[in-house]
Amino acid sequence: MRPRPRPSPQPSRILMPLTPTPLSPPPSEDQEPIARLVEIMARLRDPDGGCPWDLEQTFATIAPYTVEEAYEVADAIERGDLSDLKEELGDLLLQVVFHSRMAEEQGAFDLKDVATAISDKMIRRHPHVFGDHAYETLSDQVEGWEALKAQERQAKAKHGVLDDVPTGLPALTRAVKLTKRAARVGFDWPSAAEVLAKLREETEEIAVEIDAGDMAKAREELGDILFVCANLARKLDVDPEDALRATNAKFARRFAFIESGLAERGKTPDESDLAEMDALWNDAKAAEKAKG
Repeated sequence: MRPRPRPSPQPSRILMPLTPTPLSPPPSEDQEPIARLVEIMARLRDPDGGCPWDLEQTFATIAPYTVEEAYEVADAIERGDLSDLKEELGDLLLQVVFHSRMAEEQGAFDLKDVATAISDKMIRRHPHVFGDHAYETLSDQVEGWEALKAQERQAKAKHGVLDDVPTGLPALTRAVKLTKRAARVGFDWPSAAEVLAKLREETEEIAVEIDAGDMAKAREELGDILFVCANLARKLDVDPEDALRATNAKFARRFAFIESGLAERGKTPDESDLAEMDALWNDAKAAEKAKG
């Protein structure tokens, strides 16, 4: 985990001296790795000699880092950097240990409980591996998985079709999950063509609001467009986050080409104009096409 810079705590909030005398040497490298990590986190959270920053954290303040680390894992995978992936997985594991330690301090659960819960869930959701159930096709297995998840929602008193779709997900990802869940009960467009027609309808609606100067309604219509785009991605079996990340990378790559081209002319983007930069943009596209 890479903590972002944050304001120094007020004197009244300092839980311990900023430069404490170490209570004991760090956990031995010979210790079992997970147990060692758990002990390190316990030490960091110990009011008597722990780390002031770690001591001040809560589930809410750590949650953004948890999300960030998950994205960094995905980035390492996309780049095919296994060395970096190992490091990023370690950062993500630390998040699990951090949350588990805070819960343990409250008497709620600990890391062993977390591991037990996920182990039980995986065994329960794979009766074809750990039981005597057999699925004839992969489609049957997916249906069985969803049926088991529905039973779990009922056990948690979450009976609504959309009840357990997390609100903290990235908006495009949540839109896909919402529409996918609704589609399972028949609330869905028959094909991608109908979704594309809806997208055209939404773009016409936002044009009306923009022409009218109603930015509040234009914002709402833009949300509708993005939601339909997420639905279209689901129909095409495309992850919209992945698609947008690829386009972001493409834009950054082409803009770097523009900057490089301008630098060869002794210019910066501020010293250029749209026509010149657009021409270089087209050169970047042509260069990419030539590379195949």
